[in-house]
Amino acid sequence: MDRPLVALIMAGGTGTRLYPASRSDRPKQFLSLLGDDSLLSQTVSRAGFADEIFVCTAEQHADLVRKHAPEAGILIEPEPKDTGPALVYAAHRIREQVGDCVLLCLPSDHHITGDFETTARRAASVAVETKGVVTVGIEPTRPATGYGYIEPGIEHDGYLDVVQFREKPDEPTANRFVEDGFYWNAGLFAWTPDAFLQAARDSPLEPLVTALEDGNPADGFDRIESTSVDYAVMERTDEAYVVPAGFEWDDLGSWDAFDRFGDGDNVVLGDALTIDATGNIVAGDKHVSLVGVDDLVVAAYDDRVLVVPKSDSQRVREVVAKLREENRF
Repeated sequence: MDRPLVALIMAGGTGTRLYPASRSDRPKQFLSLLGDDSLLSQTVSRAGFADEIFVCTAEQHADLVRKHAPEAGILIEPEPKDTGPALVYAAHRIREQVGDCVLLCLPSDHHITGDFETTARRAASVAVETKGVVTVGIEPTRPATGYGYIEPGIEHDGYLDVVQFREKPDEPTANRFVEDGFYWNAGLFAWTPDAFLQAARDSPLEPLVTALEDGNPADGFDRIESTSVDYAVMERTDEAYVVPAGFEWDDLGSWDAFDRFGDGDNVVLGDALTIDATGNIVAGDKHVSLVGVDDLVVAAYDDRVLVVPKSDSQRVREVVAKLREENRF
């Protein structure tokens, strides 16, 4: 590949389902949940083979990015409007600064083990070869209903055509997707700036592309709605390809995800004492004791404590929604 490889790490989210560890001033990507380093620091280290690294984030998190990723360049998105606008803005800015390159776009808050570099370089090469947009597909380990899926088509040398992207399914549909060889959509992408911006022109993000070329990003953000890159671009283009991942992946999307990293009666992140208690996830920055309870999430950080049945861990969103209404998140 005869052009620079640039890693673009997306760090604008808040990780609301990991409240109270994740808060408005301390989003999930800045937490050290599995290991000593933050998720963002781990992501930057994982992308260390790239020629350059940029982190796209919100203005209020820029100082945290400088602390956790001092070696990376920082792009401040003008307004938080989901991944579609953020990736268009970042692609345009990086093309201005670096020139003709290939972008490897990575979420900042996922947990990855194994040989990431080989898959990432393959995805970048496919992006240059096809002049299309490339996603990395994760082979499912279970019929998860919380992930989107990728239906693969014709197989080429190390990659496949994307037939279509599928929304988060119900359980019977998820079982069928797994049986049919679909991949999880992990939000890991590769493309050249030119290819991605051209695809974005044929999408609801076209006003932003035009405004960026006219030198008026603020006006472009005003003219578009919040939208994910999957909905705005990936689901609409006929030039999408998938590279199967050769590593293990987890998005750590909610507290119950940590069950997948436990090997005892309870999963403990921090300091905890459990007596006659099993199946619990206990996390915090202070000591927590559990007696005679099962299958709970107990998370205690700062001045906040969350207690929820593990099976209802997705409902943490409801807590955050109410706290945001009261400006207490």
